[in-house]
Amino acid sequence: MEYKSSGSPVTYVDNLVVPGDVVVDLSSMTNQTIKLGGGLRQDCDAISVMKAGKLRFTKPNKYWVETSQKRYVPCVEDSVLGIVVDSKSDNFLIDIKGPALAFLPVLAFEGGTRRNIPKFEAGTLLYVRVVKANPGMNPELSCTDASGKAAEFGALKDGYMFECSTGLSRMLLSSPTCPVLEALGKKLSFEIAVGLNGRVWVNSNSPSIVIIVANAIMNSESLSGVQQKIMAEKLLQKVQND
Repeated sequence: MEYKSSGSPVTYVDNLVVPGDVVVDLSSMTNQTIKLGGGLRQDCDAISVMKAGKLRFTKPNKYWVETSQKRYVPCVEDSVLGIVVDSKSDNFLIDIKGPALAFLPVLAFEGGTRRNIPKFEAGTLLYVRVVKANPGMNPELSCTDASGKAAEFGALKDGYMFECSTGLSRMLLSSPTCPVLEALGKKLSFEIAVGLNGRVWVNSNSPSIVIIVANAIMNSESLSGVQQKIMAEKLLQKVQND
């Protein structure tokens, strides 16, 4: 099958794409390495789209198709929120909202050895990184960054976890800071962890702040940046008046 690209990758970035669109022609790119995220596949020298959405790019070299969906398709290097389902001698079984449970090796922690294997009860919420995501196989996770450090990964205690679309998760993790989080962060003190699998965890010393942040986030998906700020400011004003 012959593929023809109608423009450079820049032409498609932040625009809607549909299955069959060829967004990158590798034959025209010399000495460049690119990383493919969800919604894209390589056929010879053509990088084509597998699902409808917006083509996104992040420096230095990663492309993916952003869609707003409940179902999560695991992708290497994604940071996700997982729930411990069971533990075996070598792995924890983790629900990451994907088509299959993921494996988290008991040694996939900073300084992990057989002498200091962590103990997690079923239901424990973990912030983890996807390290393997091959079709037809259970994804593999890690609680360290690429350098083997724990960084921000590990168990999330207390707080409140809620589910959203994968598109909203990506919006919350966008750079510069998502408008709704920027507006809330100026007035409220809270912690947040966002998984690309459509899960968000919020924690604060005040339960009311957790509720405000969660509601603001869930209401922001279909709003523009300006509308997000207005909505957040109205919520904050209402709380102050109460």
